[in-house]
Amino acid sequence: MSGTPAEVVACDTWFSLTPIADEIIERHPGYRVEIIGGHLLVTPVPDAPHARVLSGIMVLLFGGELHPGETLVAQKIAIWLPTGPEDYAVPDLVVVNDDIEDHYVQNNTYDPACFRLVLEVTSRNWQAHQRIHLLTEPSEGRYARHRIHSPGEIVTLPDSIGAKVALDVAAIIEAGRPRR
Repeated sequence: MSGTPAEVVACDTWFSLTPIADEIIERHPGYRVEIIGGHLLVTPVPDAPHARVLSGIMVLLFGGELHPGETLVAQKIAIWLPTGPEDYAVPDLVVVNDDIEDHYVQNNTYDPACFRLVLEVTSRNWQAHQRIHLLTEPSEGRYARHRIHSPGEIVTLPDSIGAKVALDVAAIIEAGRPRR
């Protein structure tokens, strides 16, 4: 494994990537393995600034009074993607219906219908330009709305997550800055 944020392995003819993904997971604990659009993506273990952002957002979500027994805030729950026969993603953070185990699909993935929020923290080298992208209203593999928020703005998450939560863009970006 190299130190790059993600490695992509592709082939012109279709074959099952699941056994390869399973082997990578077994040999490289902590690495995130996803199959998206028929491509195998392997992401190294996140760093401390990444974890700091996730922790801060989790605190806000818990403070938003998500209803116990109705929702679950968790990290690294795989969502099945309808884009390919083996496609799935492993978001950094999710808010899901509490009965998520009843929505198991296959290969440790769950039906997207029980996900209320899927959150991904991108690395500095992904050229995210210090912004928050909020994509809402998913339908037929696309999002109807995509809003970009910059420092100085407050982002209110959709009520569909089950709580009132507002994110200060500047505070989140600052939390993700390396402290060294």
